[in-house]
Amino acid sequence: MEVLSVSDDNAHSEALFRTVKYCSRAPKGRFVSLEAAAQWADEFVQWYNYEHKHSAIRFVTPADRHDGKDGAILQKRKAVMEEAKKRNPNRWSGDTRNLTPIVHVTLHPPVDHPQEAPAA
Repeated sequence: MEVLSVSDDNAHSEALFRTVKYCSRAPKGRFVSLEAAAQWADEFVQWYNYEHKHSAIRFVTPADRHDGKDGAILQKRKAVMEEAKKRNPNRWSGDTRNLTPIVHVTLHPPVDHPQEAPAA
């Protein structure tokens, strides 16, 4: 039996590749050396995990999510938004942004978990 490889055979690596491809930090040309590529990759991973706020996890960093800090961050953010809405209700057309922590993070959430967002 012949095994065919397709471009989406590993959803996690494909998602990361897309992030790298469209990231403004992505290199514009070739790396001058293997060491330069490794250094760029290290810096990218550091940025991706500790600075980049992901939309699929309510705009917190993966490190904050992994360390369990997302709940407190989102609670504080919600309080700030609610206070801003009270001070100037005309700026708000409805509810504030959904800031409940994501319980499960997956690339393709099952149909029975519609509130969960795909990983970024």
